Amino acid sequence: MHIDNLSSMCYYQFTSEVNPVRGGDVDITYKNNKIRKICTDPKTADRIYGKEMTGKIYQRINEIRAADCVEMMVQFHIGRCHRLTQNRRGQYAVDLIHPYRLVFEKVGDIVQIAVILEIVDYH
Repeated sequence: MHIDNLSSMCYYQFTSEVNPVRGGDVDITYKNNKIRKICTDPKTADRIYGKEMTGKIYQRINEIRAADCVEMMVQFHIGRCHRLTQNRRGQYAVDLIHPYRLVFEKVGDIVQIAVILEIVDYH
């Protein structure tokens, strides 16, 4: 079997088993108005973080929105998505411009909502 067909088949199996009802996007909400404004208004993001970081923030938001589920992002390392531990248990992070990360929580199992918490260097 050709490798492209194999990866497509694995992707189909994963998404259909994990998310059989929805088959759609992860919804996004924001912890507060400040993070919402940064993630939805490019002028605000440019002013605070600069153009390169703004581009990366919007790329990651779009990747989260396009994912079938957060677990898919972790499995396929989309945006280097990974679970956090210790005092950030239950949270996930995707890479932005080093050393910054976009941190979010997953709410729900069938219809997943990513609650964007912060943009932070937690190292």
